[in-house]
Amino acid sequence: MTATPEATEATPTIVLVGHGMVGQRFLEALAERGLTATHRVVVLCEEPRPAYDRVALTSYFSGRTPEELSMTDMEFIEAQGIELYVGDPAETIDRDARKVTARSGQVFEYDVLVLATGSYPFVPPVPGKDAKGCFVYRTIEDLLAIEEYARTRTTGAVVGGGLLGLEAAGALKGLGLTSHIVEFAPRLMPVQVDEGGGAALLRTIEGMGLSVHTGVGTQEIVVDAEGAVTGMKLSDGSELATDLVVFSAGVRPRDQLARDCGLTVGERGGITVDEQCRTVADPRVFAIGECALAADGRVYGLVAPGYEQAETAAATIAQDESAFTGADLSTKLKLLGVDVASFGDAHGATEDCLDVVYSDSRAGLYKKLVIGRDGTLLGGILVGDAEAYGTLKAFTGSVPPVSPESLVLPAGAGESAQLGPTALPDDAIICSCNNVRKGTIRGAVTEHNCTTVPEVKKCTKAGTTCGSCVKVLGQLVTAELEASGVVVDKGLCGCFSQTREELYEIVLALRVNTYQDLLDRYGRDEAKGGDGCEICKPAVASIIASLAPTIGASGYVLEGEQASLQDSNDHFLANLQKNGSYSVVPRIPGGEITPEGLIVIGEIARDFGLYTKITGGQRIDMFGARVEQLPLIWTRLVDAGFESGHAYGKSLRTVKSCVGQTWCRYGVQDSVRMAIDLELRYRGLRSPHKLKSAVSGCARECAEAQSKDFGVIATSNGWNLYVGGNGGATPRHADLLAQDLSDAELIKLIDRFLMFYIRTADRLERTSTWLERIPGGLDHVRDVVVEDSLGICEELESLMTAHVAHYADEWATTINDPEKLARFVSFVNAPDTPDPVVGFVPERDQIKPDLPLLSIGMRATGPDESTVDVLEGSAQR
Repeated sequence: MTATPEATEATPTIVLVGHGMVGQRFLEALAERGLTATHRVVVLCEEPRPAYDRVALTSYFSGRTPEELSMTDMEFIEAQGIELYVGDPAETIDRDARKVTARSGQVFEYDVLVLATGSYPFVPPVPGKDAKGCFVYRTIEDLLAIEEYARTRTTGAVVGGGLLGLEAAGALKGLGLTSHIVEFAPRLMPVQVDEGGGAALLRTIEGMGLSVHTGVGTQEIVVDAEGAVTGMKLSDGSELATDLVVFSAGVRPRDQLARDCGLTVGERGGITVDEQCRTVADPRVFAIGECALAADGRVYGLVAPGYEQAETAAATIAQDESAFTGADLSTKLKLLGVDVASFGDAHGATEDCLDVVYSDSRAGLYKKLVIGRDGTLLGGILVGDAEAYGTLKAFTGSVPPVSPESLVLPAGAGESAQLGPTALPDDAIICSCNNVRKGTIRGAVTEHNCTTVPEVKKCTKAGTTCGSCVKVLGQLVTAELEASGVVVDKGLCGCFSQTREELYEIVLALRVNTYQDLLDRYGRDEAKGGDGCEICKPAVASIIASLAPTIGASGYVLEGEQASLQDSNDHFLANLQKNGSYSVVPRIPGGEITPEGLIVIGEIARDFGLYTKITGGQRIDMFGARVEQLPLIWTRLVDAGFESGHAYGKSLRTVKSCVGQTWCRYGVQDSVRMAIDLELRYRGLRSPHKLKSAVSGCARECAEAQSKDFGVIATSNGWNLYVGGNGGATPRHADLLAQDLSDAELIKLIDRFLMFYIRTADRLERTSTWLERIPGGLDHVRDVVVEDSLGICEELESLMTAHVAHYADEWATTINDPEKLARFVSFVNAPDTPDPVVGFVPERDQIKPDLPLLSIGMRATGPDESTVDVLEGSAQR
């Protein structure tokens, strides 16, 4: 529970029962209306954790932690003075006394009571449903229990082929189980898609190795002598062998608390409320979310209507006019990697409507639009390709400016059309989760001076829930900025009007292999013939280095013109430290090192008096080398078999690993071998920013692969590949790109991913930022590198093959070239003189920099009490 301001007897109290996604949105709505400042707010939460993203629940099996799923900002809770009781649900309600009693025995009086108790999973009443090995799929605790039980099982079955059922089946497959889906209806996702969409979905899912049983029900759960699941009997007389069962056969409103206190409930469940979300039996009690039977006679199981109800209830409590009369049931999902979307009158219930259908069973595509007689777009279903969902949904209820046929045809198949955001009316709903219209987004740009998608998301809440509208959001922001006359120079710098991506394409296509040639031919007029700047020189140097074998350039960064283009660290192939010394970081692939290698590093550190540190990247860094010592140190390292770790370059740093199945009893693959293979393959690869990687030998994730630019996690069937992670100042959890890959498939996809990133990223842009910026995000990247949607994968693979074939260690090249060694001096005119400012003092049996005191305009006292002049910037020890 959080601390709260003292409440007087006159302070009205709002008690919220339930703290899920809808409950949290209700609290935010109270705060926005200032009600948390005028009311005491008490929240009784049944689960052992506050509100989390239940929509993204399955992402737990892709590596997101319960903490990352949380939607509760505890600073917000504390700042608003909200009393949050976790794991302490309401047990009884006394409406006459206006009191709620919690499980802990605490009693809370209320002026307003809001029920947000959600729903519970429906489990068919079949024999054996409570056997050991039977689960539901609703909470994080359910997922934790499934994960633990699955460790020693081989086969799983999901009862229910709806949205949550398919997600559960995917989760079981990800846990290494042979997975079955049992659906009573004749098709998968019967609520969202029609027969054609269900058929396309079925083909795609079966192609992933899942077994689907439609048109049959579960008759009995078969158990062994110890009461554990061993199989299922189905309604067609067949039996299915399985040792784990997940029930995902729908949900029912959690209205028992309301029933017990005499509130009116619907015939099929749900607390009956009016358009203000007040219960019809008691105006002091509200019900919102999946527990409520709305005024239109419907119980809404989606989060977006629940959010609208939360806003309506908060507005009503604040005595503002608001009403909830119904909601859009449109949904866009990605199930087992398959795009599925439905919107509006998807099943064509409107009288005299017509269907426009495009189907490609081979590609797993199905698109249907429902059109009224007057040409009005009424709704639709998209399976396999939901790219146009945001635009089509926004046009629902109006006549699109182009023919319906052109909206469903893929590019190249007849007269296809793509509608831009400018074609949408201002009242078009862009974000259905948060009910944000196009006009609101435009206002965020024109009235609130938002210039980026993150700023607009923060201002309007659009795109902050399921994220399906983010692409359209980006298009709208760009279009509005351009319409406002905002001219954004997208050029790399003052020397080039092209972006880094465009310069990459020029260098690759025209085989431009020098910076000066590129500047003179393609630079801005005022920059041609000049020396360039500190922005474009290292950026172009990186492009040339990454393409060197293909364009006929030298891959050695200190060769000729390249040497003058490098950042300060690359000038000496070492990281400059704060006192003017340098670090020495040999590569230790996968973190594996022999005792002899350790001894060599120890002896070098001892002989040169270097500070040693084992880093988080599983290698040993040595600090405190003077510039003139670097060649001497690296000569000994190269002779011992070490090579550059590229700690100084915008390139691959490390590929961490756990010990994997070789040593660990939980390991399922040889993570060390894979980490070494990857590090040796991608070493020296120059990129827009540094690259980090890791390989974990099992789902316990000891190598922290999901915080890396590309991370690999072993499964019983192969490898899962994650991309776009970052553990730095702005952490980002990596996204699952592909799963259950063989060694060859994994390396091929990493080759493609890295070269596509190098090709399209901005200067100094990490993969995490790039993945969120690039149009289409992860879906687009997956289409390009997995499905080869742009037809460039062969070229990407060829570029990587050329890099691997032509790799040479930079330090080995340097120490064998006397001309290159001449640069490693502190003073060009006194090459044998070390820098006198570089000094050290002892600390913990090692050294640390002795930083000089920089004095400006001071008079210092000499040893004989006389004063001496201290020059500006001189060193005083």
